[in-house]
Amino acid sequence: MTTAATLARVRLNLHSRDVQRDLRDATQMHKTLMRLLPDGLGASPRQAGGLLFRVDQTDHATTVLVQATHTIDPSRLPTDYGYTELKDLTPMFAALRPGLGVRYRITVNPSKTERLPLEQKGRRGKIIALTGAEADQWWHHRATTAGLHLNTLTPTTVQPVRPRGKNASPMRQLLTRYDGIATITDPDTLTHALLTGIGRAKPYGAGLLTLAPASTRG
Repeated sequence: MTTAATLARVRLNLHSRDVQRDLRDATQMHKTLMRLLPDGLGASPRQAGGLLFRVDQTDHATTVLVQATHTIDPSRLPTDYGYTELKDLTPMFAALRPGLGVRYRITVNPSKTERLPLEQKGRRGKIIALTGAEADQWWHHRATTAGLHLNTLTPTTVQPVRPRGKNASPMRQLLTRYDGIATITDPDTLTHALLTGIGRAKPYGAGLLTLAPASTRG
């Protein structure tokens, strides 16, 4: 069975007021990027369209990577939002095999759910953000269960995002970016993780795992 997805690389125009607004407001960024997908995807359009995204910043540019399993239409973005390149990920999925070395990057929201006392059984547990060594352990475990054996792991703290709007989570989303080298152990499990994302806070720019051949630089 062929696995299909598309990756859009949007080099943002930092002079755009829409871009400036979206970089301040993760909820609005999500709304803007959802415009890339077709209308009519139902009650859970992000999940239905397989949309995941990540903001990558360097000294020279700010880029948003957007992955989706539905058609991506860059013309639906605001005028002068940025320059977009599209890449078909079908060949990448077809190339996944056990033992293949890859470079990876992912921004995640490491967290755990704190168990409640027995007298509060039935209520939702409190979500605790993880940092430092605990966050590294969280990513190592999640990568392993996603079909990757981590050979190297380099964490970078990302500026936290605070969702806005009446339906947004009231808590800041603490984000950590991980880069490194890994070896594929289970291509099928990895494919699922690539398509659905890893961890919480996917509407706020977390969970998108990207891969490149370990021998490729840049």
